[in-house]
Amino acid sequence: MTQQHGFELIETRVLPELNTTAQRYRHIATGAELLSLQNDDENKVFGITFRTPPADSTGIAHILEHSVLCGSRKYPLKEPFVELLKGSLQTFLNAMTYPDKTCYPVASTNLQDFYNLVDVYLDAVLHPRITPEVLQQEGWHYELASAEEPLRYKGVVFNEMKGANSSPERILYRASQSSLYPGHTYGVDSGGDPAVIPNLTYEHFKRFHEDFYHPSNARIYFYGDDPPEERLQFLNTVLSEFSHREVDSSIPLQARFDEPRRIEQTYAAGAQDAPKGYVTLNWMLDEVEDAELGFGLALLEHMLIGTTSAPLRKALIDSGLGENMAGTGLGELRQLWFSVGLKGINPTSAETVEHLILDTLRGLVENGIDQGTVEASFNTMEFALRENNTGSYPRGLSLMLRSLNTWLYDGDPFAPLAFEAPLLAIRERLARGERYFEGLIDWFFLKNEHRTTLLLRPDAEQGARERAEEEARLASVREQLSPADIQQVIADTAHLRELQEAADSPDALAALPSLKLSDLSVQNKQIPLEEQDRAGAKVLYHNLFTNGIVYLDIGLNLHTLQQQFLPYVTLFGRALLETGTVNLSALQLQQRIGRETGGIHASSFTSAVRGSSISKSRMFLRGKATIAQTGELLQIIRDVLRTARFDNQERIRQIVLEEKASREAALVPSGHSVVNSRLRAKFNEADWASEQIGGISYLFFLRRLAQAVDEDWPTVQGVLEQMRKMLLNRNALLVNVTIDATNYAQVVPQLDAFLESLPAGSVVPAEWVTRTTTDYEGLVIPAQVNYVGKGANLYEQGYQLHGSALVISRYLRTSWLWDQVRVRGGAYGGFCVFDPRSGVFSYLSYRDPNLLGTLDTYDRSGQFLRELELNEQELTRAIIGAISDFDSYQLPDARGYTSMVRWLAGDDDEYRQQLRSEVLSTTTSDFRRFAETLDTIRANGIVVVMGGETALNAANSERSGLLELTQVL
Repeated sequence: MTQQHGFELIETRVLPELNTTAQRYRHIATGAELLSLQNDDENKVFGITFRTPPADSTGIAHILEHSVLCGSRKYPLKEPFVELLKGSLQTFLNAMTYPDKTCYPVASTNLQDFYNLVDVYLDAVLHPRITPEVLQQEGWHYELASAEEPLRYKGVVFNEMKGANSSPERILYRASQSSLYPGHTYGVDSGGDPAVIPNLTYEHFKRFHEDFYHPSNARIYFYGDDPPEERLQFLNTVLSEFSHREVDSSIPLQARFDEPRRIEQTYAAGAQDAPKGYVTLNWMLDEVEDAELGFGLALLEHMLIGTTSAPLRKALIDSGLGENMAGTGLGELRQLWFSVGLKGINPTSAETVEHLILDTLRGLVENGIDQGTVEASFNTMEFALRENNTGSYPRGLSLMLRSLNTWLYDGDPFAPLAFEAPLLAIRERLARGERYFEGLIDWFFLKNEHRTTLLLRPDAEQGARERAEEEARLASVREQLSPADIQQVIADTAHLRELQEAADSPDALAALPSLKLSDLSVQNKQIPLEEQDRAGAKVLYHNLFTNGIVYLDIGLNLHTLQQQFLPYVTLFGRALLETGTVNLSALQLQQRIGRETGGIHASSFTSAVRGSSISKSRMFLRGKATIAQTGELLQIIRDVLRTARFDNQERIRQIVLEEKASREAALVPSGHSVVNSRLRAKFNEADWASEQIGGISYLFFLRRLAQAVDEDWPTVQGVLEQMRKMLLNRNALLVNVTIDATNYAQVVPQLDAFLESLPAGSVVPAEWVTRTTTDYEGLVIPAQVNYVGKGANLYEQGYQLHGSALVISRYLRTSWLWDQVRVRGGAYGGFCVFDPRSGVFSYLSYRDPNLLGTLDTYDRSGQFLRELELNEQELTRAIIGAISDFDSYQLPDARGYTSMVRWLAGDDDEYRQQLRSEVLSTTTSDFRRFAETLDTIRANGIVVVMGGETALNAANSERSGLLELTQVL
């Protein structure tokens, strides 16, 4: 074997479908494996992954993921991870815990920055500073400030998982997986069960790192355009101090059931949840060592549940037994699993749902899967694999996670990446007449006895019962503490707080690698933009290389609607694509979209406009296709705009129930976004409209609409038809096209024909009268944590925009709020968000055990800035972090869309360049001046909090009716 820089080359594979050369190495001294992918992608990715199977639900792997990023041998800082967030050009910087692995990936387009990140992350995982205090902070500890106070649990992961377990969706996912793997590492909660987390000892915690975080148990990954030899040199320098060690991190196979099993569990329900249950059917499949089978199962998943007209999904939704589909689909573990079911059911219907799923699968085996569905799924998957469009997620990271599906279990890491051969093999099977997918259903589902049926019932008393159980555990602990023990807990609490408040030494901060301001460009990156008027419509064209794919956004002007129509916008967009047309059923339309395009979806956009009180608001149909498919893409969009079947009452009812269920399900996992939307809606037209279209107001509207669809259908249908007449006007249309110039020449005549086929009329903007309240709001949900928001419109308080605000708000997020809300407060997150277009500044917290204390932290932000002693190095890092937002890496379609958004909002190149210049010239005096601006939020800001009723009532008792309570769930 070829040896180089301490590594031996095991295999080289050319992956033409990814334009990549891939090499697999083994580090000779340690046995660490390296997958090195070389291509021309400037968004470079590194990752180191350890196999970390937990034996219990203490959350040990999850807590350790947090903890290794809290300082290391080479970088003895409290939070080097946060320091990197402050001052790096990173395009990805995080860590993730899975049921059997922990991943530490980073990405950057800047070569020096990239290797700075790699260096810090490698030192973090191999030489962490995991002291008892780190476990206390990131995992759990007893908190006691005085002998008179009650004993409490505190810790970032502890509160994160209390928040996670407030979501019935998460409980369903965990219980479904656990039911298939009893007594196995996949049967425990790798994230951590709050009732079990306090069982984790420091000795066990430290030993877990010693056992698993060793290069002999590592899978290391590089991707991108950096020099491949430098990767080997760099890694060997780090790994050379280690020798090989046997690490037993193997994942055993789960023994198979002799017969299916039934399981019932409950979740903490709120006032709205009384009749709602969840049911899933769950199968453990096989260990998939064959690439063809892996892609075959992925294709089958898409055929069964991947679209609204997929047969299994359609059967469940059409049954009327629930509000939306439940389950995770295909789950990627050593032995794959599959989960599907319904949410929002009457628990007495669980058995009926079970029979429906099995009968549907039997019918597909007996009668065959519709050929149109097969073709559509094939095209959809192949298009997605070839496009390799991962959005804001680095492409290289997506490929790393895909390769780990086999590599982690000692399989071929290239198999999930090389998709052409297995897809061709499956096509050849079908061409020979083989009933391939029907055979997969028969073997993996119908003849597979390793199946569970899980019923999740609502329990209105569970939340109170869980709180009482936690209080009882704490009371029991306290009873066993002697006076000396209590004083020790008080001393430990104070000691931890002292460590959290202590500043990092200048020497430690100086040791952290960082770019210099001279490494940054003084000029913004430009996105090509050409404005055109075609057939009365405004066309924005972006001349960008897209590898032969046309990205097309058709924007309808929502400001031509009266404001009472705004809550219907999401329903209108989905109905265009999911109800069928005059000539095609809903199934046929979905098949046509899947077969002939790369996909079409509806989305809404609202934004404040710089210097204006009137917002820009559009609903887009966003499509993509190969250049040869452009005509078909435009034809489909024209057909749905003109002839979508708004008389399809049954499908409209289903969409409304799905939307309602999905919005309710998002309240806990996305609570900070919900609060932010509600808060910002109080300050300007754009955010008010956005909240009507997708916030709490929209959820309340959906609950009324679900009843109206049944009781007043003609009115609902009439509204949708009226909206079509008002919106379908090419003179009010905005078209956004991203593709290179040569291919655009082929698009233009087809685009002109499309526009000319649409009606034209006068454009009359509607005046929206926003109805908002300045009351402090408390939104009640059944949660054990809070989401706390406070904000104000800074422009209304007299602030004049300066680019330094972008530096300062980002610095606040990664220093003061991180330290006070997360580190000291135990919340999973603390943020602030500033919108330069509207002037709205908002503070937010995520999965927060506190409420009034967090508001007090917000109010002391101005004082923090006034007293801040920021040295030159810290200021430079803060500026670099802000510039990274200007220079964020984007794929071509995202660049075209971003350019359009800037055009709509009035962010021209001159204005953006001025902001960049002000960012680069930010001084410490700017921080102190901004303190006065934050003081106006303390005095005049508005508060919105979402959380449990007990916490909200306690806040009202202490602060004399602070919050006006509204029951949400």
